[in-house]
Amino acid sequence: MRILKQIKSAGPFSAIRNMDDLIRTLPKLLRAAGETEEVLEAAALAAWKRVAGEGLRAQTVPFRLYRKTLIVAVADITWQKQLEAMSGQLLFSLNSLLGQAIITYIEFRIDPKTVNKERAAIKTEEINHVEQERRALRRVSGEISVAADQIHDEDLRRRFLLAAGSCIDRRERVE
Repeated sequence: MRILKQIKSAGPFSAIRNMDDLIRTLPKLLRAAGETEEVLEAAALAAWKRVAGEGLRAQTVPFRLYRKTLIVAVADITWQKQLEAMSGQLLFSLNSLLGQAIITYIEFRIDPKTVNKERAAIKTEEINHVEQERRALRRVSGEISVAADQIHDEDLRRRFLLAAGSCIDRRERVE
């Protein structure tokens, strides 16, 4: 449970790395946790988000694992039928990622309210992430910029600047 709390409290710049780390360790975590329903459910929901990917994130919301049935909200009957046709592939991918057969069935429930709420949360998360990046990049000073200029890989340079700016911003808010 400590790992799940750490992931929830981590900042947006470490979220992708932490999620990758979590996904890689899911089978070991599940074996260590045993048959704890809360852990199985958290793992199933995390696995769904990975298996479904960005394309389905705004169209589906996994919200419960009940007796090995993963319950997923969908916007309408079209999404329900489409995903039901893919459920065998999804089940295989989910259980492969989890390292064991935790999910035996996926129930796609039509629940546009839940899906719309998730879409709004995604949009808010994206806005917050962009604002945090802007704030972090504004915090970067001369010395750090000079050091960053020595990094030839653009992606690595940007990550370095974001990490440095985020650290400075966090320190200034604490003090």
